[in-house]
Amino acid sequence: MRMVIPPPVIWAQRPNLLYVTVCLEDCKNPTIDIQPDKLHFKGVGGTESKEHEVTINFYKDIDVEKTTKNTKGRTFEFVLMKKEEGPYWPRLTKENTKYHWLKIDFSKWKDEDDSEDEDAAPGGPGEPKGDMSQMMQQMLGGMGGMGGMGGMGGQKPNFDDFDGLDDDADNADSDDEDIPQLE
Repeated sequence: MRMVIPPPVIWAQRPNLLYVTVCLEDCKNPTIDIQPDKLHFKGVGGTESKEHEVTINFYKDIDVEKTTKNTKGRTFEFVLMKKEEGPYWPRLTKENTKYHWLKIDFSKWKDEDDSEDEDAAPGGPGEPKGDMSQMMQQMLGGMGGMGGMGGMGGQKPNFDDFDGLDDDADNADSDDEDIPQLE
């Protein structure tokens, strides 16, 4: 009997939809069947070009007519509209089983109790990413643009004023004693 391997699947949800992504690189012409109560995926791919197959029995029904599919070189992304908008599902699958191939897509996950106001907050999901200089400026506050150290009036410290600490008397340390030889 031949063992068919399920491809890795990641998912996230909102009150009205599910994001399901099947991760299988180099898979051409997979068989995809979406029903109100399940998604079936079958294809050959991966690093060893093996056959992969998975059937996901959904916790509740979805609206097949409003489903969108997007194929990206290594992934097959599905946006599945829930038949009934409402509270988050406790899990993706009907079965209360933990599958090794099914994981949370944290890049798309949003908690049910997250408010829409958080999107508008600085640094929130609604703000463009990559404005690191503004964030650093806010964190550093009035440090004078990091030209010097706080309280030094923007002057850079002059390390040449130190004479190298050459005085052995000042640097004497009890740990510097010779270690006796082992016998």
